[in-house]
Amino acid sequence: MEGVPTQTTPPQTRAERFGDALTSWATKLPKSLRFITPEFVGFAVLGTFTFAIDMAILAALKAWTEWPLPVDVAIGYLCAFGLNYVLNRTVNFKSHAPVGGQMLKFTAITLGDLAFTTIVTTWLNWLGVPFPIARVGAACCVGLFTYVGARFWVFRKEPVQD
Repeated sequence: MEGVPTQTTPPQTRAERFGDALTSWATKLPKSLRFITPEFVGFAVLGTFTFAIDMAILAALKAWTEWPLPVDVAIGYLCAFGLNYVLNRTVNFKSHAPVGGQMLKFTAITLGDLAFTTIVTTWLNWLGVPFPIARVGAACCVGLFTYVGARFWVFRKEPVQD
């Protein structure tokens, strides 16, 4: 019909296309592994990437500063989580919701994760575990919590209204 507006889906951004390419193989997993969603795969890949950034910053701070370990861990973690938020919002969860509310929710998760990560990393290091291994151990503990918070609270898909 002429003159009647049609609803179309906006074209995907470059980041969204990259996210699809990154995670498309997850839909081809065997039935026993179908609980592994493309969003979980994307979160894991992006989390691994930003964790590497976190570790690089941590190593640089340990090598070039005399700051206490908790300060180094906090700085690396906050830098990596800022990057993680942007990548997950644009590449993985493809969110177009207002940034403000999401950023506040993500900040709440990040602060909880940061406190836990700093305490566990420092405690393990105090027990004699080398700090990179201690940091990896702490990251394993918070990864699933962070995904659940991001998927079901921060980047929650709102139901489509008619």
